[in-house]
Amino acid sequence: MFNNSSKILFLMMMVTGTLITVTSNSWLGAWMGLEINLLSFIPLMSDSNNLKSTEASLKYFLTQALASTVLLFAVILLMLKNFMNSEISESFISMILLSTLLMKSGAAPFHFWFPNLMDGLNWLNALLLMTWQKIAPLMLISYLNLKEILIISVILSVMVGALGGLNQTSLRKLMAFSSINHLGWMFSAIMINESSWMIYFLFYSFLSVTLSFMFHIFNLFHMNQLFSWFFNSKILKFTLFMNFLSLGGLPPFIGFLPKWIVIQQLTFSNQYFLLIILMMSTLITLFFYLRICYSAFMLNYYEINWISSFQFNKLNMNLYLILSFFSIFGLFFIST
Repeated sequence: MFNNSSKILFLMMMVTGTLITVTSNSWLGAWMGLEINLLSFIPLMSDSNNLKSTEASLKYFLTQALASTVLLFAVILLMLKNFMNSEISESFISMILLSTLLMKSGAAPFHFWFPNLMDGLNWLNALLLMTWQKIAPLMLISYLNLKEILIISVILSVMVGALGGLNQTSLRKLMAFSSINHLGWMFSAIMINESSWMIYFLFYSFLSVTLSFMFHIFNLFHMNQLFSWFFNSKILKFTLFMNFLSLGGLPPFIGFLPKWIVIQQLTFSNQYFLLIILMMSTLITLFFYLRICYSAFMLNYYEINWISSFQFNKLNMNLYLILSFFSIFGLFFIST
């Protein structure tokens, strides 16, 4: 991606679109930023080595264009209400705005496009979709004060993310359902405190970068590759699955810290029902992460790998080990 000047230009435009949305003081300006972000991300998705990328970019465009159209419709209704004293309910307009932003972020119940789209991307684009592309919608959702409707999305997101990952063999779909699950936790943080969801998002982005970097280096896309690829390297296999458990939020890894913050705040605000559902969904995700880890350590077999080329060098290896060190042992340094 970074060797192509046009891709760098589109990457800068994508960053600019997100910044316009975040810093905008009107819904129309936020919509413009989202459109710039959308139209600059689609060229980044095109990949000559991946036949599914064209299909994925078309799916992304249709879904996001639909959400943007409804968002613009809601913005027009809001302007009519403010300038012409229309009798349209403001809560109804806010509900439409929230629905479109949930669709843009890939949260349940508007999540159906997200796993299939992720399955057609390479790891760099998948990482952008899981992290950077969620900043603008999440920021706009934090401006809307609709806790009752957001709670429904939280419950659906954590349950869909937990149950959807149970029968997956594709690593990209597994990461997609994990992202939907983490969105539920972020929405819970948004309802309580504006800064806590940003902390959660930073930790989630760090863990996603660590895992996606590893998958990108070794061209890992399916579960059976995890069993056969690291046949002679137990350290790599160990760090990879410890990062998986950290992403799931298992103590004492760093991924537990943002969940700990959200659990503490939900306890202080007496949201016990929501807390129980969040913790149950996390137990399900940890179950299938542990199942993968157990299988990978026990079923260690050798086969001829159909993807033989990978971008491996000493710099990549050192960078991955540094990221893994903070992912696995970071909580010890923070707590002390």
